[in-house]
Amino acid sequence: MAALTRLSKPSTFSSTMAYISRSFASAMASEPIATSSFSPSPPPPFALKPSLPRRDPKDRNVQWVFLGCPGVGKGTYASRLCNLLGVPHIATGDLVREELASSGPLSQQLSEIVNQGKLVSDEIIISLLSKRLEAGEANGESGFILDGFPRTIRQAEILEEVIDIDMVLNLKLREDVLLEKCLGRRICGQCGKNFNVASINVVGEDGIPGMSMAPLLPPSGCMSKLITRSDDTEEVVRERLRVYYEKSQPVEGFYRSRGKLLEFDLPGGIPESWPKLLQVLNLDDDEHKRIDELVKHLEFAAGRAGWLK
Repeated sequence: MAALTRLSKPSTFSSTMAYISRSFASAMASEPIATSSFSPSPPPPFALKPSLPRRDPKDRNVQWVFLGCPGVGKGTYASRLCNLLGVPHIATGDLVREELASSGPLSQQLSEIVNQGKLVSDEIIISLLSKRLEAGEANGESGFILDGFPRTIRQAEILEEVIDIDMVLNLKLREDVLLEKCLGRRICGQCGKNFNVASINVVGEDGIPGMSMAPLLPPSGCMSKLITRSDDTEEVVRERLRVYYEKSQPVEGFYRSRGKLLEFDLPGGIPESWPKLLQVLNLDDDEHKRIDELVKHLEFAAGRAGWLK
């Protein structure tokens, strides 16, 4: 199993995210504001609690970041690795969707941004992330995989000032496959799970290898309830990719210059990519499964013997 890197800065998530909020507020204050359209911002929908329990900075799990174009599969592989390593998967896309569904103070503004394929502002993302990390600390979480953050140089610089990121994994997929994959995404309107109806089979040519991705079809009970996300049209997807390349791709160079970037070209779907990704990360899925099975067996045996109450 990969070694766990320790925090070098003796700070908790509470002080960390308080610093992020201060840094962001300072950066925003230095930007010119059109006084004709300026109105005071409403108070944030949450307050950081510096009284949350402190953690020993010597003991923590991995702190990774996942980069990649929208739709490349960051959520899929991040969630699998989180289950393997026992860390929370924090996806800013999920945080945005949860806020949209909550009908909170930001929901209408977020709805307009998402439907147009634009990137959500730093202010909103940092607010949502601060709230999530604070809640995680209160629940005793250790380590994380960030999915979708940072996505700008400014966000990366703010994050670097307050917390150590061990590794940044950049998932890559050829654009024609990526577009087809995004247009095939579906959500079950009842259970909320994600599926993909695209059956991708690209023939190799001119020295470029072919690629196949089987559809991720739902069970029969969900088939008639599939819906397409309003932002998964070809026009919006292409605009989303354009914005990503323009605004977010420089973050790759930021972490590459610090020796933290690991680039991984997806060779196909999950059956082809997952084992190779584990190999690159020096992780053994079977080893973790055997350990989990052994722990469950010992807990069961202890319970039957009356050792556990």
